[in-house]
Amino acid sequence: MEFKIRPVRKSDYSDLIEMFKEFATFQQTPERMVNSVAEMEKEAEFLNGFMVETASGTIAGYATWFFAYFTWIGKSVYMDDLYVKPEYRGNGLGQKLINSVIQKAKQENCKRVHWQVSKWNKSAIGFYKKLGAVVDDVELNCDYMMI
Repeated sequence: MEFKIRPVRKSDYSDLIEMFKEFATFQQTPERMVNSVAEMEKEAEFLNGFMVETASGTIAGYATWFFAYFTWIGKSVYMDDLYVKPEYRGNGLGQKLINSVIQKAKQENCKRVHWQVSKWNKSAIGFYKKLGAVVDDVELNCDYMMI
């Protein structure tokens, strides 16, 4: 099966919302997914990402990212999500998506790509380590919710 990687388009928002819900359920936190197409449309300038689709146009996964500035290192990319639908896993799509994010960061002269992985997600941790990523357990998530 052939796949292509391309930037997120506004026409993808409905598909993305459905995959955000799938990913939140996979992460065992479906109640946290409160985004909507309407919000994405209002905040489109902040949404960066790549989609992976089949030759027939079916969306198989996505990676979302944004620019960040980390005081210790400088300009970086933060990869917020990397998700491939279960039926498409094992085809190298996660690798293609993360490589697209890394390539974008290089093009923009970023110093690193940063992301998080759940401690329980051993397969993702193994995948990231194979890429050469440093996976540590130094920091914990802190969220102050405004909604």
